[in-house]
Parts: sequence; structure tokens; C-alpha cells
Amino acid sequence: MGFSTINPNTGELLKEFPMQADEEVFAALGTADRRFRGDWRYRPVAERARIVGRAAEILREQRDEYAQYPVLEMGKIARFSYFEVDLVADILAYYAEHGERLLAEQAIPGEPGAVLVSEPIGPILAIEPWNFPFYQLVRVAAPQLVAGNVVLMKHAENVPQCALAFARLFEEAGAPEGVYTNLFCSVDQVADLIDDFRVRGVALTGSERAGASVGARAGRNLKKVILELGGSDPALILERAPLDHAVDQVVMGRTYNSGQGCVNIKRVIVVGRERGETMLAALKEKFAAITIGDPTDEATQLGPLTSERALDGLLEQIQAAEAAGATIAYGGKRVDRPGFFLEPTIITGIDEDNPLFHQEAFGPVLSFYIVDDEEEAIALANATKYGLGAYVFDADTAHAKEIASRIESGMVYVNSCFADSPGLPFGGVKNSGLGRELSEIGIGEFLNRKLIRVADADRQGANV
Repeated sequence: MGFSTINPNTGELLKEFPMQADEEVFAALGTADRRFRGDWRYRPVAERARIVGRAAEILREQRDEYAQYPVLEMGKIARFSYFEVDLVADILAYYAEHGERLLAEQAIPGEPGAVLVSEPIGPILAIEPWNFPFYQLVRVAAPQLVAGNVVLMKHAENVPQCALAFARLFEEAGAPEGVYTNLFCSVDQVADLIDDFRVRGVALTGSERAGASVGARAGRNLKKVILELGGSDPALILERAPLDHAVDQVVMGRTYNSGQGCVNIKRVIVVGRERGETMLAALKEKFAAITIGDPTDEATQLGPLTSERALDGLLEQIQAAEAAGATIAYGGKRVDRPGFFLEPTIITGIDEDNPLFHQEAFGPVLSFYIVDDEEEAIALANATKYGLGAYVFDADTAHAKEIASRIESGMVYVNSCFADSPGLPFGGVKNSGLGRELSEIGIGEFLNRKLIRVADADRQGANV
């Protein structure tokens, strides 16, 4: 499969980009490796941070241009595309501002003369998806470039103009050739890159299947890997949660980015039969009022899915769930218009034998459950192989935090559908992946935390 821009709003093929030959891919790796070993790793942190900070400034100066690309290539609603661009600029600025502090030498308490120094390890290969075509890239690029690593980026095949624009950002900011490299390469070429000793770490955001393949290959080559593999994020609506607020948050949390997000709300679990029926009726009413259409239209609330393949896959999931006994409470059909549009969908009556009980639905498809008590809600929330994000809604925030502590996930948000920030770590447990991105934790994932211990030379000599 080649790299191409297909407008999800119309289905029109707009532009194609050639794949790189093996010689080009490995020449790029050679350039990156030489840049790391002979230059980038030795530059002061402040100098590397200055370039990353300049990239943030350029992005803010050119936000109108950059916001166009996700709208064009993956159908993101325009105002949400601006949100993404602004968040990406904030992440670049965060690491530019805090890089020196995060990488500073650390003394070891109780060990005189012993310190930990943070050193980069080499070229990092990143394999990233299309759903947040700048945000997914910056979560690797910003911390690793400030840390002194260099990055080779293989982006998704359907967002090539986003990939080129992001690479241009660092070039314009003053990063020399080889510091950040965009690759239009194949899956086979990615495998060969992982096998190459010069690549010292691998980061992937994608499917569970892709993560298992990349993780296994990296493991055979004794390389550190970070995997973010999606989830089936539950939202627990406890007995004292204000329903109006919970309904609004669930609607946004399920339909934001056309439901194509790893930490979108996927499952709603309401405690209490009567409250559950009330919330279901409210959600159906809200879903019916959603404006579906052109992502460039300010009135649009739900845009297209990214591709025909993504749409067909969701329709198959919906049909399989219904065939296994579930009820389509709302939606469930393709929208009769050009492009790749799906009605916002609510599915109820999903038991453990239903395939949807165990799957991630990557689109505006909400699984809805009603339970009798909190213990049942917690058990249902944890009854998944995934563990990325989760949500708890309750008027008593102290109690909500207690419930959050019992949910098997890497992140729990209380009374909000999402709250991304550069200083907050991102990642999951179980089959949702390994490692963390963003925050202080993210910059440390591909570092050599080297011990240096200095003893007094005269004293050492006297003891011989």
C-alpha cells in the first residue's frame, strides 16, 4: 500500500506519494545515526530545547495551515483540528521549557559521590497512526529530541501531507538533517529497520496485533519498546453522579474525533436500573440531535470516519453484535451521503458471549450497560483485556477516587471525558501496551540512566 491523500468527506483521491526504496530508507538511517553520534547527542540540552521551542513558535504562527491537513486527510472537524495543533505546540513548548530540569544530574541519597546522569541512546524508530496525525508524532518527537536522541518517523499511509508538514516544522526550526526524519516506507522495511543495530528503541501506537509483532521483533533484537495499543475505556456512572453532566461528557467522549481515539469513552456502565434507563433515553435524544456532515462546516458535530475500510469494519462489528443477541438502541447504519459516515450508535444487551464485549470499537459506537451496584460496575469495567483509560462520574469526588483506584487502567479521569496535558503521563496496562509517553516519565523511556560514582583517589590509594 502506498501513501495517499483520500478526502474522507468525499471519498476522492487527491494525491499520491511514492514509497521509498530500501536504499533511501537505510541511507536516511545512516544519516540519522551519524548525526546522533557526531553532533546531536553532544549539543547542550539548552540548544536542543531551543530548536524544539522554535518549532512550537512556528506551529503557532502557522496554525491555520497546519490545521488544514488533518481536516483534509482524516476528516477531523476543523475546530478539533485547531485543538490538536494547539496541544502539539504546548507539548513542544513544555519540553523546551522543562528539558534541562528533567535531564539534570541527580545525586543518590545516602551514596556519597554517586550521581545518575541522563544520556540519549541513539536513533529511535516511531510507527504512528492517523487519528491524531500531529499529536501522535509529538508525543515521541518532542521529548526524545530534547533528550538528545534522533527520531525516524513512519507515519500512517493515509496522512502523508501531515507527515511532511510535521517534518518541515523541525527543519524550519533549525534542526540539522538526520535529527528528525520522515519515512514513506513499508511494513517490511520497518521490520528491517528494527533488526538494524543502529536503531536503539522503537515506539508504536497502533493495534494490538501490530504491537505484538513490533514488540516481539524488538525483543528479539534486545531493544526497548513503548507500545500504546488502544483500549475499551469504561465510564462508570455512579449513583450520585449528576446525570445531565454525565450525559454531556459521554456524548463528547464517544463522538469526539468521530469516536476514533484510543481514550474515547467506549463503554458506559450505569449503577441503578432506573437511572440507567433515564440515561439511555437522554443519550438517544442527544445522539439524534447530532449534526453529521462536512468537517469544515462550523455546525458539524460528527465528521466522517477516516476510510471506507474503517467504516466497513465498524458496520461488520455492529452486525456481528446484533447477530449475537445485542440490541441496536440507536443508529447503526451508514449515512446516505458521499464519504465515510456512520450514524452515532448505541448498543445494549451485550453479554460476555457477544464479540463486541471483548472488542474495541474505533468509531462512534457506544456499548451501554446497566448494573445494580458499584461492585458489579467495577467488575464489568475490569472485564476486558485492555487497560488504557477509564472514567468515573460521581458528586463525591473522594469516593470517585476510591473507585478509580480499583480500576485496571493506566489513566482514570473523574467527572471529565478527557484532560490531555503535556505534563500528564499517557499509557496503559494489560493489552493496552507498555511504557508511558509525555510528562517526565515520557522523556525517560529512551534514556541511559548512567551511574557515575566518584571515590577519593588518595583514600583509595591508602587502602590498597
